[in-house]
Amino acid sequence: MNSLEQLKATGSVVVCDTGDFATIDQYKPHDATTNPSLILSASKKAEYSHLVDAAIHYGNRKSGSLEDKANSALDRLLVEFGREILEIIPGKVSTEVDARFSFDTEASINKALHIIQLYEEVGISKDRVLVKVASTWEGTQAARILQSQHSINCNMTLMFSLTQAIAAAEAGAFLVSPFVGRILDWYKAVENRDYSAQDDPGVLSVKEIFNYYKNYGYKTIIMGASFRNIHEIIELAGCDYLTISPNLLEELYNSTVPVSKKLDSTASIDISKRWYLDNEAQFRFDFNEDAMAVAKLRESISKFAADAESLKDLLKQKMKLIH
Repeated sequence: MNSLEQLKATGSVVVCDTGDFATIDQYKPHDATTNPSLILSASKKAEYSHLVDAAIHYGNRKSGSLEDKANSALDRLLVEFGREILEIIPGKVSTEVDARFSFDTEASINKALHIIQLYEEVGISKDRVLVKVASTWEGTQAARILQSQHSINCNMTLMFSLTQAIAAAEAGAFLVSPFVGRILDWYKAVENRDYSAQDDPGVLSVKEIFNYYKNYGYKTIIMGASFRNIHEIIELAGCDYLTISPNLLEELYNSTVPVSKKLDSTASIDISKRWYLDNEAQFRFDFNEDAMAVAKLRESISKFAADAESLKDLLKQKMKLIH
């Protein structure tokens, strides 16, 4: 078996992390994840112009200013990509709430409900969609309400710490996505050194979350995300889910590097229980103590928000041409 087949054999569910979905079928992922950065990149390619056109047509039918129409088109574009991806995969697709709402619980809830409504309008039931919500305190509270009151499954994104992971699990989130590669990026820059897969701080962060969840019986799925190389992925074989970019899926597909299960849900771990569910002050203090997590959360929110704005600007320009 190639390395990708071996990875699947360890029990890890393989997910494709992309907006550029034209070539993913050969890797047979179960689920797929998207974000504004990935869709911005894909939207500039000719093969996806029909999705952009459909979103613009939808936005132009709405009343209001050009800004209002562009916002409607942007939401519809995310759903157009999601719908196409769901034609390829058997499982779920993750679609992101605008990162600008990362510190606004009500706005995050409303946007999530709107995304689900748009999916339902094109014939996709909510059980095939994960709404990606920021792993801030406000995002965690939004997920708590979405899961318990609306039965909308949430993928907690922009995750860099055990503190965020514990709060998400306590909120009943369906899935969490710790960002392996971005954690590594920070440590490499600050420590001015390279890391092996075994001592990769991003890999170790996912292992810590995995062990904590399994030790205390949380059902929330752990999905390693944002990988920089296949060695990080191989070191996390056995993690519940792993979302992998097409270039790394291809590398695994063409590799025969041995892959064996590294994470074991039956292992007994000595790790203290922590509570955050109704303790905002403790959550904020503990999160604030992690300089890496604070820095990467700020940076990532800004990057995703900027890319969403760039995507909206692209739609605006095309809308102007039509008129």
